[in-house]
Amino acid sequence: MNTDWQAFLATQGATIQNGIVQHFGDASAERTATAAGTVRCDLSQFGLLKVSGEDAQGFLQNLLSNDIREVDSNRAQLSSFNNAKGRMLASFLVWRTGDDYLLQLPRGLVEAVRKKLSMYVLRSKVKISDASDELVCLGISGPAAHSLLQGNYPVLPQQPMEQVQHGGDTVLRLAAQRFQVVTTPQHAQELWAALDAAVAAGAPCWDLLDVRAGIPFIQPATQEAFVAQMVNFELIGGINFKKGCYPGQEVVARMHYLGKPKRRMYLAHVEGDPAPTAGAELFSTETEGQPCGMVVQAAAAPQGGHDLLAVCTTASHETFSVHLGGSGGVRLQFQPLPYPLP
Repeated sequence: MNTDWQAFLATQGATIQNGIVQHFGDASAERTATAAGTVRCDLSQFGLLKVSGEDAQGFLQNLLSNDIREVDSNRAQLSSFNNAKGRMLASFLVWRTGDDYLLQLPRGLVEAVRKKLSMYVLRSKVKISDASDELVCLGISGPAAHSLLQGNYPVLPQQPMEQVQHGGDTVLRLAAQRFQVVTTPQHAQELWAALDAAVAAGAPCWDLLDVRAGIPFIQPATQEAFVAQMVNFELIGGINFKKGCYPGQEVVARMHYLGKPKRRMYLAHVEGDPAPTAGAELFSTETEGQPCGMVVQAAAAPQGGHDLLAVCTTASHETFSVHLGGSGGVRLQFQPLPYPLP
């Protein structure tokens, strides 16, 4: 997190751990506001990779699962970076500012993914840098999000994954009532104050919105655990099956054209504490003591307990009870995702 921005947030009552805002004094009330009201969140749980240079588009086109040519000054996208076996090394929100591409991913993966991508640069005229502390990303969500932002940006994106540039700021629309603003640390302070009608909420509240939206972000503990379809990436616009080759493309395409995933990502709720962690194993009687799946990510729920995204075998989901950590662990209560599964 940018040090000036962190100091400012501290004056606003933020409790910050490892560069991530945990809450602004009342985590429970913030979760309630996230579910029913309008909130503003600092998104420093994510970092940014900036890919620049005259070969940047072709470089990313050859490496990511989506068609990077569709990303321009008006359009963002989800995408993934996979290994040769089609297993996801990272998932991104991608947008373009000028000639530069910005890849947003969990902060804990930024340096490892930067190094991995840099291995492919060779003679390409491309520079990959960590821009995490150069910019501030703010999330605004809720029924008043549009009207609050319109007071600062007269033109807003109209559809999900559209973006609008305002000077040095980028406004992305993620969903009907959910926006992200990318700005400088200096302007972020002014904007934060201008949005004070929205409840200040910690990063876990934004994570809760991602979980409930069925949008997965690969974490260090889940790298190489999933082929993209296992986390429904083709259903949320993260894969283009008509583009050219990229690492793992044959595996991803084969699953799409010749079969179907035996594992899928589902939304679920579990009671109690502690919070499920990314990479925690799931079990059911179907697999006779062997794990049937894995937690993708989880967040504390307003009603208590935790909501989570979990990948498990379709048979376990449909026929058997699924438990966290062992057959005697807490049972997952599956919930409907906001998009249909095939």
